[in-house]
Amino acid sequence: MNKIDHIGIAVHSIDNIKAFYESQLGLLCLGIEKVENQGVKVAFFQCGDSKIELLEPLNNSSPVAKFLQKRGEGIHHIAFGVGSIEDRIQELKERGIKMIDHEPRLGAGGASIAFLHPSSTAGVLYELCEKKPTEEE
Repeated sequence: MNKIDHIGIAVHSIDNIKAFYESQLGLLCLGIEKVENQGVKVAFFQCGDSKIELLEPLNNSSPVAKFLQKRGEGIHHIAFGVGSIEDRIQELKERGIKMIDHEPRLGAGGASIAFLHPSSTAGVLYELCEKKPTEEE
């Protein structure tokens, strides 16, 4: 794991909370995008060398909508930056870690992502995140 790339926070509405992150916390919004294949709208805020990612469900069947129904707003996941996501997935599987994603999939900003199953990580949802070299900061 290279670093903590971002912390994902599930919210009901990015529009309703965005001002808090900008005005109250003084964080710069890097952009908002829809990630249709995950059923979310995301907003990234720069925070030092890491980011905060707000996740808003696009529909009631998205995993984030289910998370919000069960747990309410709050920390959803912690994402680690990795160099070779395929190698990391294989290594974790060989160590007995249960994976949600056995192959990388497309995430926000064109990153390759994969999630570790919380049953193998003391209840924490972790994400592996490999970005293209031009996306690294």
